[in-house]
Amino acid sequence: MFLDAIKSEYLHSLIVLAIFIVIRFILKFSIRRIGKRSGINDARIRLISRYTTVMLFLIFILFIAYIFGTDFKDLAVIFSSLFAVIGIALFAIWSILSNVTSGIIMFFSFPYKVGDKIKIHDKDFPIEAVVEDIRAFQLHLRLDNGDLVTYPNNLILQKAVTLVKKDAIMEENYGAFE
Repeated sequence: MFLDAIKSEYLHSLIVLAIFIVIRFILKFSIRRIGKRSGINDARIRLISRYTTVMLFLIFILFIAYIFGTDFKDLAVIFSSLFAVIGIALFAIWSILSNVTSGIIMFFSFPYKVGDKIKIHDKDFPIEAVVEDIRAFQLHLRLDNGDLVTYPNNLILQKAVTLVKKDAIMEENYGAFE
C-alpha cells in the first residue's frame, strides 16, 4: 500500500518538525531575552524574530524535500537557481539588503538606545540628535530644532558616533536625574 511505503518519511518529517519548533522556541526566547536585557524595543525584537523564523523555515523545507526523496543534486540545482534569481534581484536593491543586515547587526551590538543623544561625525553633514526610533532600514533622529532625520542603518555603522547624553528624552521630559 502507498501509505505503508511513505510511513517512514512522515515519521521523519514529524521529527524534523518537532526539532524545528524547539529550535524556533529557543531562538525566539534567546532573542527576546537579549533584547530585553539590552533595552531594545519590542518592535525590533519581533522583527529579528521574524527574520530567524523565515531562515529556519527555509532550512526546514530543504530537510523535508530531502526526506521525501529529492536527490541532493536536484536540490542543489533548485537552490542555486533560486539564489541566482534572488541575487540578481538583491543586487538591484543592495541598499535595502545592506540596511536590513545592518539593522540585524545593530540589534545585537548597537551601543546607543532610543532616547540617547548622539553625534554622528560626518565631514559633509555632521548630525547631533536624539535617537527617536531604531527601525529595520533606518534610525529616526530628532534634531534640536525639532526636525526629524532618517539616517540609513548601513551608514551609521560606517561613521564614527559619539554618545553626547544618555537618555536625553527622559531628561528633557522629567528634568535631570539626580
